[in-house]
Parts: sequence; structure tokens; C-alpha cells
Amino acid sequence: MRLLHSILPALALAASGVSAASSWSFADATVTRVSKTEGDVKQPLAATAPLKNALSLGAKDSIKIVLTAKDSGKAKRPHQAFLVLRETADTTGLDAHFPLTLKENGKGVVEIAQKDLPVQHSVSSGPLSARIVIGSFGAAQALETDGLFEITVNHGDDRAAAQSHTPALRYGKREQIIHQFRAPVQTPPKIISIFFALAVFATFPAVLVAWAALGGNVGDAAKSFSSAPVSHAVFFGALVAMEGALFLYHVQWTLFQFLPVAGFISVVAFVSGSKALGEIQGRRLAGQR
Repeated sequence: MRLLHSILPALALAASGVSAASSWSFADATVTRVSKTEGDVKQPLAATAPLKNALSLGAKDSIKIVLTAKDSGKAKRPHQAFLVLRETADTTGLDAHFPLTLKENGKGVVEIAQKDLPVQHSVSSGPLSARIVIGSFGAAQALETDGLFEITVNHGDDRAAAQSHTPALRYGKREQIIHQFRAPVQTPPKIISIFFALAVFATFPAVLVAWAALGGNVGDAAKSFSSAPVSHAVFFGALVAMEGALFLYHVQWTLFQFLPVAGFISVVAFVSGSKALGEIQGRRLAGQR
């Protein structure tokens, strides 16, 4: 038992030492500002020693980084390796990721020009902080450095044009929009209503004349109502109700209010009208009319 208690701490210490040693790093790293006008400037790069001076990136310049990725001190190709640029002056903290081109021996390279930067980085009022991120599958701890160096974007004469960009659309809470709709028209114009009312009333004399010419007999009304009082009364009431429904639709109702009522009245008029007109036809066949 004592032997077991003495072995367990030693195993835990050894395991922690192996875990701590298993991590990603890089070596033989250099950063070069490639410039056709001012010449190339090459500087060594280390994870623990950030550069003191910022690198100026002109419109025709580029930044090139070369390094060798290592897993636990052994050169190896990681699954992912990025150069990350982050805004330092603005509060957005926008990141831009540029993947390194890697070989099987762990050597990686990335080169970015000013045109490769997002527009937010191009017009940033402050320098961009550069970091290296290396990681892969397995138990090895990924590497994410602090700011290794800074990049200042130099637009030269195009600075004013670069700052005049239109910000991208961002989805979020917007100001309340209050719509003010006009009140719906409750009644049609009076001129139109008067015109159609006169047109309807003008047909009444023509109907009476045609009725008299065709031999209409008002005296048969009492006989018709006595033979089929319910059918004639319901049919006449359905006609009046349909006129009332049309008037309400013209004045106040909507189409969806009018259609159900009109459908019901039509069914009632069809059923009662069939019986009422059947009674009249029977009297005609009997020679009473």
C-alpha cells in the first residue's frame, strides 16, 4: 500500500510533464516587408519577443512570413496555421485570418498585400496587431501568440478615397418605424351613388310599362298569396333582403361580409321561388291566367 501511494504521485508528475511538453510552437521564423520602392526589410520573429517597430504596408507592398511549425520540438505539419490580424484602435476587434501554405516538414509561408485586407482593416485609424495560431488534432496544445508585431496601413494619396467607403449592412436592433395609414373610405363618393340611384329608379317606369303591355294582372296577387302564401312571401322577402344586402355592401360592408349573406339569400330565393313560380305555372296551365 505504501508502495502504491509513493508511485501514484510520481506517475501524475510524469504525466503532467509529458502533457506540458506536448505543445505546438514555431522556429526559424522571419517577417519580411516586401517593397518595390523602398526595398525589402527582413526581421527575425519569435513568439516571446514581439517586434518593437510597426511594419508599414503600402499600396504596392506585402508582408511575408516564413516559419517552421514544431510539435513538441519536432518539425511537423499542423492541421491549421493562420496569421491573424486584429484591429487595435477600434472597439470592434475585427479579425482577419490568412492561412499559411504548409509542407510536410512543417515549413509554412504566407504573404499578404494591402489589397488582401478587409475594407475595415484598410481604413482602420490605428495599427493592426498580428498573431500566429497553430493547432492540429491530437493531445498537443495549440499555439496562439500575443501580438508579434503591428502593421500600419499606408494609403498615400488614396487615403481619403479609402476612408469614404460605405459600411456593410449589419443586422441588429433598429429604430421603431411607425406607419400612419389613411382611414379607409367608409362610403363611396356621393356623385357616384346618386348617379347609380337615379339609373335604378329610372328603370321603374319602364318595368311598369312592360308589365302592363305583357298583360300583368295585379288582381291575381290575392289568389297567388292564398294558394302559396309562404312561398310567395319568402320569395318576395328574399328579393328585398338581397337589395338591402347590396345597399349595405355599397355603403359599409366588405366583400367577405357580403358574400355569406348573399349566398344564404340566394339559396332561400331559389327554393321559395321554385315553389312560387310553380304555383303561377299551374294556374297558367289551368287557363286561369
